[in-house]
Amino acid sequence: MRLWQIIALTILTHTVFNGTRMLVSLYAIHLHASPFTVGALMSSFALLPMVLAVSAGRLIDRVGARWPMFVASLAVALGVLLPFIWPRLPTLYAASTLIGTGFMVFHVAVNQVVGAIGRPQDRATNFSWLALGFSTSGSLGPLLTGLAIDSIGHVQTFLLLFVFPLLPLIVLWLNRPALPRARERKADADKPRIIDLLRSRDLRRVFIASGLLSMGWDLYTFVIPIYGSRIGLSASTIGVIMSTFAIATFAVRLVMPLLVRRVREWPTITAALLISAGSYCLFPFFTSVSLLMTLSFVLGIGLGCAQPMVMALLYSTSPPGRQGEAVGVRTTVMNASSATLPLAFGALSAALGMGPVFWSMAGLLGAGSYFVNRRRRRS
Repeated sequence: MRLWQIIALTILTHTVFNGTRMLVSLYAIHLHASPFTVGALMSSFALLPMVLAVSAGRLIDRVGARWPMFVASLAVALGVLLPFIWPRLPTLYAASTLIGTGFMVFHVAVNQVVGAIGRPQDRATNFSWLALGFSTSGSLGPLLTGLAIDSIGHVQTFLLLFVFPLLPLIVLWLNRPALPRARERKADADKPRIIDLLRSRDLRRVFIASGLLSMGWDLYTFVIPIYGSRIGLSASTIGVIMSTFAIATFAVRLVMPLLVRRVREWPTITAALLISAGSYCLFPFFTSVSLLMTLSFVLGIGLGCAQPMVMALLYSTSPPGRQGEAVGVRTTVMNASSATLPLAFGALSAALGMGPVFWSMAGLLGAGSYFVNRRRRRS
């Protein structure tokens, strides 16, 4: 398969994942769930992926990406269908777990495939195009979901999103495409251990930076539906605000393929952390839709510019034949934040309001930018 075809399948799958995270939050709120319950549901998207990501990466390194991508698409499709068949709050936990785990496997596989395409010097550019695909679906998912909720209701929107993973299932089953694979490990290599990856200073820095950026992304997805509902915004308006964030990531990633050979990775990541911290500081002071859209756009610029750099660094610093496993470790770090942050910040917002949630995230991102910049200067 060519790069654009892989990206097209990714857009379809990620549209479902991104849309259902918003849909599950708003449907739970519609069912009078507390902020802590909404946080628990968001954590369900990440709990099993946090545990299984490294094993998924090793499996993909060993057997290739096609069958894991097919099974992942099937899990996502079933997860979206469940709340349509049984529209109850407990069903949302099962749906969140299926969709989150399925997308995790798909995500690890796609990153391994894209990293194996072309020459090493093309890697950052290829990941920039993949990131652009994620931005496309990141914009489409919330916008489509918000409009559908207001038009046809929460339950029917699950059925609408069920259509999206069907094409990846058909393509991967019927066409049996040959997907690129990373260079294999030597036959006499030692049994892989996670600690070997964590001992690498370069990889540790990538994992830490990636985890912080993921925390910023996950908190936005979790907190904006709650914040928007509290200040009286409709589902469509919340979807438009969240789509503005995704449009910003799309815009910055559109120019990234032209910039990746002119800018360095770590200064870009440091700037992304600082921009994101500043944006989160300002959110609690505004209720105007236009200003929330502006802040979302700035935050999207900050978080969106860093991912291609992170993935290129991750792939280039990983040991041969362990790229999928390294992506799995990164995914574990990301899902650890996805599993714990909604619970922690859901409890914090219930006790103290939304302001401390935004400001706590700003503090973490600001501290991360200092840490990353200090480490970069020492190396």
